[in-house]
Amino acid sequence: MAPTWPDHLPAGAVRFARPTARLAECVAFYRDALGLPVLGDFQGHDGYDGVIFGLPDAGVQLELTFREPHIPEPSPENQLVLYLPGAPAVGRVAERLRAHGHEPVPPANPYWARRGAVAFEDPDRWVVILAPWIFGRG
Repeated sequence: MAPTWPDHLPAGAVRFARPTARLAECVAFYRDALGLPVLGDFQGHDGYDGVIFGLPDAGVQLELTFREPHIPEPSPENQLVLYLPGAPAVGRVAERLRAHGHEPVPPANPYWARRGAVAFEDPDRWVVILAPWIFGRG
């Protein structure tokens, strides 16, 4: 039986936000290379600039923010995992990223490579994992 969302927490959407020191480069990575849809953007909002992406739609979002002089430290454990329906789907996305000049990197956790996932770093060296299965199915 699948877990259910708590009745006391009626969230209509979820957003994960993270800072970047390279907003333009990261937007190019997530929008152009990875192909995520842009839901919105903002400039000069209380000192912040940012872009909001849909994952895969407006129900789940990734927000990238930039503000001087904040420079985030990368870690191979900072990951966005995209669960895709099989190895052919992972191959198509990986090929798209390669066509935009990005090469796979070894994931820090060997679990991902053992399961056939492929990892890429964004311009901030945060990791995007392309997993060839849908978590929670099968």
